[in-house]
Amino acid sequence: MSYGDYLGLDQLLSAQHPLAQPPQHDELLFIIQHQTSELWLKLVLHELRAARANLQADELGAALKQLARVKHIQSTLTEQWSVLATLTPSEYAQFRSFLASSSGFQSYQYRAVEFLLGNKNAAMVPVFDHDPQAQEMLRTLLHEPSLYDAFVALLARRGFDVPGELLERDWSQPWVRSDALVEVFRLVYADPHQHWDVYETCEELVDLEDNFQLWRFRHLKTVERIIGSAPGTGGSSGVPFLRKALELTFFPELYAVRGRIAQGE
Repeated sequence: MSYGDYLGLDQLLSAQHPLAQPPQHDELLFIIQHQTSELWLKLVLHELRAARANLQADELGAALKQLARVKHIQSTLTEQWSVLATLTPSEYAQFRSFLASSSGFQSYQYRAVEFLLGNKNAAMVPVFDHDPQAQEMLRTLLHEPSLYDAFVALLARRGFDVPGELLERDWSQPWVRSDALVEVFRLVYADPHQHWDVYETCEELVDLEDNFQLWRFRHLKTVERIIGSAPGTGGSSGVPFLRKALELTFFPELYAVRGRIAQGE
């Protein structure tokens, strides 16, 4: 077996099919940027699923290792925007029309990552009517506990006073902030040494969200740099849609507790 055989390079390197006529030099950049992002997202999903399973099995150390890997992948994904940012508006305009109705909004793996992290939105599932396999994956994740749900359940098994409604809820619904859970985290942060592995997991989750927000911000600024305020492909509003996404949060209690600590509570 050769290097190329093991990696399936014949298939991988022949998967770029520029459509612009006449051919445009910069279209290959656009395709490879998004294909490599999807490969990294595939690995993120692999690691997040494993981390969730380890949390459910009370294997916190293994879950932390997988979350650490996800953070490094996130850094790579964020830095990739600097490559796409070399694409100027005039260069993009040469092939943009050939994207037709395709859009990054249609990335089912990105949506799957959001579902796994807790940003559940059933309205996103019909977006993938054209891809039954992707739709079934999203429907499954929609009705499963998120990574955060798994962590909260672990806290309850550790003896923390987690409200029952957080443990037996409709997993398909987006997470709603719980003041009682903020209090649980306040106790953890009040004595880090006693609750060190839980404390460390809290900080890993905050890192995860911070990285996600940095990725979103770089996405926004790259799109703004290339198309300005023009609508995005596939019917999205472009920059306004991406700016609104910056308001989303996965782990609201882990940010709310910081306010409590800062006020000396």
